[in-house]
This record gives sequence, structure tokens and C-alpha cells, in this order.
Amino acid sequence: MASLLRPLLRRATKSPGQSWTRRYSSQAPRTLKISPVVTGLSGLAVGLVAARLLWKRDGDSTPKSSKFRDTLVYGSGEEFNNAIDDMRELFSGRLHVVSTDSDDLKLHGMSTNTYHTGVDHSVVVYPESTEDVVKIVKIANQYKMPIIVCSFSGRCRFEADLRVIFQPYSGATSLEGQFIGHPGGGICMDMTSMNKILEIHEADADVVCQPGLGWMELNETLQSKGIPLFFPIDPAPDATIGGMASTGCSGTNAVRYGTAKGEWFLNLTVVLPNGEVIKTRRRSRKSSAGFDTTKLFIGAEGTLGIITEVTLRLAPVIPTTVASVQFPDVKAAVDASIQIMRSGVASSIQCVELVDDAFMAATNKYGVSQHKYIISDGLFFKFQGHSSQSLTSTARIVQDICASYGGTGFRLAKDEEEAHDIWQDRKNAHHSGMALLPGGKGWATDVCVPVSNLPALVLETKKDLERIGLPYTIVGHVGDGNFHALLLFKNDEELELVKDAVHRMVERAIELDGTCTGEHGVGIGKREFLVGELGAGTVRLMKDIKKTIDPLGLMNPGKVRDFGLLDDLSLFCSDGWI
Repeated sequence: MASLLRPLLRRATKSPGQSWTRRYSSQAPRTLKISPVVTGLSGLAVGLVAARLLWKRDGDSTPKSSKFRDTLVYGSGEEFNNAIDDMRELFSGRLHVVSTDSDDLKLHGMSTNTYHTGVDHSVVVYPESTEDVVKIVKIANQYKMPIIVCSFSGRCRFEADLRVIFQPYSGATSLEGQFIGHPGGGICMDMTSMNKILEIHEADADVVCQPGLGWMELNETLQSKGIPLFFPIDPAPDATIGGMASTGCSGTNAVRYGTAKGEWFLNLTVVLPNGEVIKTRRRSRKSSAGFDTTKLFIGAEGTLGIITEVTLRLAPVIPTTVASVQFPDVKAAVDASIQIMRSGVASSIQCVELVDDAFMAATNKYGVSQHKYIISDGLFFKFQGHSSQSLTSTARIVQDICASYGGTGFRLAKDEEEAHDIWQDRKNAHHSGMALLPGGKGWATDVCVPVSNLPALVLETKKDLERIGLPYTIVGHVGDGNFHALLLFKNDEELELVKDAVHRMVERAIELDGTCTGEHGVGIGKREFLVGELGAGTVRLMKDIKKTIDPLGLMNPGKVRDFGLLDDLSLFCSDGWI
């Protein structure tokens, strides 16, 4: 059996790639030749199980090939410089595509949005098309086999080496350090120039765009063209489409429209680690043809390939209005939201957001709208309806439910302008919270649990944060059990207190059948929790998939431990575009 299966597994992962008829087009080719890497994925259901059986020995479930570092051949520093020179020559007709400017490297390796220490990159490149990305990868292949973007001098557990990493970068709004440079150096592929809308299909309610496009810019463009459609996934205002796909994000609209891991990303064009270009599926609204390879890359945080084009499903624009209400405590607010989402008006609730008293105090000082709110725990709502009567009816029912849980000061926006201003205060939560501690840093984290378990989790977290005595705010997409805590600190001693508090919060969430991250992604901040949440077998399966697509572990290697050591259960997740 082993002699029969091994050649099949090798053939699935190592045979030369087939190219499309129109390799870099945003349209589906006439004859879609599936990459052998994808063929390998479609064989995972049998192949991985068989491989696990073939590799297992003496009770050890770790594959022998996990010791593959001994067989890798790395490039030299001279080859690294040659690769940069070749990229400069390739893009000599275009200024600023390849940068080694120290300020540019530093800018791309840090952000005030995250507590993680910045790490500079070795080089930053700014591709403008899928073809540019492929050319960069092919140049890298000349100098490092099988896949290289750039080299760096680093030290792993066993040996010093030169390694090549991909680090796609788009908006740098991530909160778990996905964009921070690799300690040993590497290339940051900045997708800012790939920010175009390529096709709008109004009749089909979808759009084809590049990954550097911001979701707000997309929606503003649709509105300016008079197209009554929008993309409803709404994370941080500056987030880009590539980063949203990379983290599997969501936002305030999640209770009504779900997350990026739903059907909002119809297909992706992806450059794989070996330079092949694949399109994960065609543009139809649904498909049951084979594995869902689109979702394979959504939430992978740049570890499996570089997304260069996306087809997004759009939703019809429905009139909305906004309301806010205060409660005596967090428990009353959460209990009220649960009751509302069980009521007959649930389908008219586009957003229901938990805000605590600390957030309201921060918003009164640093909010966008200049409104002054009662400083207490509360809820922000966004209602949707096709008429003013339906909006008013929904608001009345919600107000009554809130009142039954002690809610007071129910405030319905009097017009569209006021609704916009109030909602901007909620969307500005991170920046308002950070302003509470001038000169400080913030650790923003999120967890998610089944909605029925949310009151206990929020209450216990709130008590815990009060005990450590540091400034914090809590907001959350309470309608789907997801909440965020922003913990502020000024020095290393306070940082240790924050770390411990976050650990306890995550552990409580997992104990309540939840997750360590509802929408921020894993990055370098949540890797240690994955085995506890998913189990060792699931994490090993993820690593098997990673190794099939990127056998040398060159795409966004882990920030703390090297992916090359597959017998180490720390996950490979690291960098994505945000």
C-alpha cells in the first residue's frame, strides 16, 4: 500500500504547474487548468490520512518529513542582494516599486495600533498587478529554490541560515501584529498600489477588485455611481479587502450579514508560493464543485498564498437609523440584547453593540460627533427597514424590551446626519480608547462565545480588569457573542499585568465553548491558544495543509517559533494584510 500511495502523493504536490489561457486576467479563463497544488488539496481527504498512516511509527504521530530542515538549501547574502538588484532592474521604468529606504522599512514594520514591538523589513516592494507579483516570485526562485522572495540572516533553533519570507501588507490596521517584520529580515509586499475596482456587475450584485482597496472606498464608489448595493463586512475604517480576507474578519454588521468566512468572497485570484496563479472558483453565487478552496485562503493570514484579485458579493442598501440606550450594568445590557435577538424584530437589527461606561467616558472626551452621553454601560443599535414607519416600529419594540431590563435614556437619531455622527462614535472606539492614556500603548483583543454564555464572560472579565487597576474599555458585537477589550499600559511592568489578564480572558472564553479570536485573527498574539482551542490533531492538520502548499514554510513564517519545526505545536500563522 505504501508503495502505491507515495508516488500519488508526490505527484499531487510536486508536478509542474499548468497555466491559464489568460494568466493574469480578472475574468475566468475559457479552460481552467487546475494547479496541481489544488489537485493536491483535493486529495487531502485521503492523502493526509494515508500519509499519517505511512509516517506514523512507534506511537509517534509526527510525520518524518517534519524534520525537513536538514534538506533545505538556502541562499547567500550575495544572492539576496542580487535578487534586490534584479527586482530594481525589472521595475526600472517605474519609480519607488522597490525600496530599501530605512524610514520606509521602519514604517512598514510597526504600528501604533498594536502592542507588539515593531521589526523592520529588509526590503519593501509595491506590485501593481498579479503579473508583478509573479515576476517578483520568479526572480526570487532564481536565487533560492524552491521559492524565494528575499533572504535574511536569522538564527533558528538548530542553525544560522538565510531564509526567504513573503509578508503581504496592505493597510497596517491589524491588532495582532500580522504585518510586523520577521526578526531575521524579509520582504514586505505592500499592496497599496493594487487598489482598483476592476469590474462592477450590478445585475449580479458583485464586484471584482484588487486587495489594496479599502472597503469604505469601495462602498463610497458604489454610492457615487448611484448603485444601490454595498459590501456589508465592516471592520476598522481603514481596513482593506485583502486584509479582511486574510483574517476572516467581521465587524458591527456581523449579526445581520455574518463574517468574511461566509459567502461574501465569491472567488480569489492567488499567487501560490511557487509562483503559480490560481483562481479558486468562478463567479456564480454558489458552487458545490470540489473543495471550497476560496475559504482555504480566507483566514490564512497570508501563510498559504498572496491574494491579488477578489470577487465580492454585494448586498442591497436598506435605509437605516441609529439608537442608543443606557443600562445599570453590563449584565442588564447583554441580557437585553439577547432577548432582542430572540424577538420578532431580530431580522430588522443590522447591528447591536455593547459599550461600557469607560468607553462612554472616552467618547465624551474624544469622540467624533461631540455628543455627550450618559456615562454608563449601554447598547448602540442600527435598525434597517424599507420605510420610516417600519424603522419607528422596530425602535419602539426595542425600547420596550430595553426598559424591561432597566434600560433608560433611549435615544433615536432624529435624522440621517445625527445617525451618522452617533455611529461614527462607535466606529472610532479604538482611537477614543487609546486617547485615555496619552503616551501609552494599547493591547486590543477579542474573544467570542455562544451568545448565551456572553453575560458571564463579560461580567467576569470586567471584574478582573477592575482588579488590575489599569485603564480599559470594552465594546462588542454583542449580537453574535463577540466582544473586544482594549487594555492600556505605559511600561513593561504594566504590560505583564495586561498579558496575564488577556490570558485569563481567553481561557475563560475557551472554557465557555468559545474562541480566542472572533475576528482579529491569530497573528503573533494568539498562536499559543490554538492547541487548547482546536486540539493538537486539528493544528497538525492545518500544518499538513500548509506544508502541502508551502513545503519550505516560506510564506509568512511564525514570529516566535520557526515553522520548520513541525513537531513543535506552535502554529505557523503570522502575517496577513490589514
